[in-house]
Amino acid sequence: MSRPHHPPSLFSVELRTSQWAELVAWYRDTLGLKVLLHVDDSRYALLDAGGSRLAIMGRPNPGEPSGRWSLGFETEDLDAVKLRLGAAAGAPRTHAEGFRELVAVDPDGNHIRLFTWAPGHHA
Repeated sequence: MSRPHHPPSLFSVELRTSQWAELVAWYRDTLGLKVLLHVDDSRYALLDAGGSRLAIMGRPNPGEPSGRWSLGFETEDLDAVKLRLGAAAGAPRTHAEGFRELVAVDPDGNHIRLFTWAPGHHA
């Protein structure tokens, strides 16, 4: 008897940083993510990111930010997020696919994409 195939689900994205406390505070206070776990001794924080989680891990040599990936967050109110991000975010753009998006940069230089669907559009 064969078992049904269940693909793995993404539990978290791990973000390594030398600015651990600052990055945890930015994702919590500026983006509004809820901290699920915060361990000062090991410099590890796990934040609720909707259907997944963001793990922020303090490391002495985390490497450079990558232009090969970005974190994408869906939000109901892009304009309110833009106000909270201030100078860290560019101007919102409307895409032909039916969403508005802005790109922000976190304190480590990682690109964050925030978007909202136009009425009647959704993936």
